[in-house]
Amino acid sequence: MSGETYDEQRLADLIATLPPAPTAWVRAAQELPAARASLDGIVERARADAAYRTQVIADLESALAAAGVEPEPHLVHALRRSLTQI
Repeated sequence: MSGETYDEQRLADLIATLPPAPTAWVRAAQELPAARASLDGIVERARADAAYRTQVIADLESALAAAGVEPEPHLVHALRRSLTQI
């Protein structure tokens, strides 16, 4: 590190020179809170209902789709990881 310090205005100026975030990143960031809430709901229901848990584990993609979430690989992985902690 150079030891150089930046005030808020200098940081704002530097950030302003960056290119905009890719559209897909922005969309993913906007959708993340709803996807997390849906995942949490699936996991909570699976904790409370053994039959539902068995159904979800057998078909993670369908469980996500039924919750209104596109079953993208990273979400399937996150659901699988959460369910193994039950």
